[in-house]
Amino acid sequence: MIVGIYGSDGFAREVLPIVRMQYDECDEVFFVDDNANLVGQKRNSIEIISFERAVELSCKMTIAIADPVLRKSLAEKCTANGLSFINVIHPNVEIYDEVIFGVGIIATANVTFTSNITIGDHFHANIYSYVAHDCVIGDYVTFAPRVCCNGRVHVEDLAYVGTAAVLRQGSHEKPLVIGASAIVGMGAVVTKNVAPDTTVVGNPAKPFPAKSSN
Repeated sequence: MIVGIYGSDGFAREVLPIVRMQYDECDEVFFVDDNANLVGQKRNSIEIISFERAVELSCKMTIAIADPVLRKSLAEKCTANGLSFINVIHPNVEIYDEVIFGVGIIATANVTFTSNITIGDHFHANIYSYVAHDCVIGDYVTFAPRVCCNGRVHVEDLAYVGTAAVLRQGSHEKPLVIGASAIVGMGAVVTKNVAPDTTVVGNPAKPFPAKSSN
């Protein structure tokens, strides 16, 4: 098996050691980058190859790009060209009962998934994040480091949750909902639903920019 890590910048270099640990039997690992000026260079002793070369090699892909919209575009490009995806999960990630994963997941060190959770495709959970019981995470969602996603939260497709944000626990009847393509700012404490395509910041989290009172 040949693994392609789509991206060659900071997060891709953080994902590389996890790939090495998890897929130590693979034949080779490459970074894949669409920037022609980078092709042929090396990062952390790993060669950067073009997407076209990745297709020729039938690489098993992981997309180490934090931006949800770009990650979706690259995933669709891979699928259209016959490439499949691997899940990259650090050995010390905690996974409890009844956790369902999609494809293309990246979970880095010290991430925890508790119980009865559904995770969509191409979800990123960065270091020290957790997803608690009865959560539903959509496709192409990004959790930056130390995101606290408490129980009964629904995070819809393409949402981005910033570093150290806290998502309050929902209830059986009324889960907390982070809408599609919403952005939760770093350090925000989310106590109410976040509408789709909305950015919230602060404690308690409020829309940004703030709505005019006029």
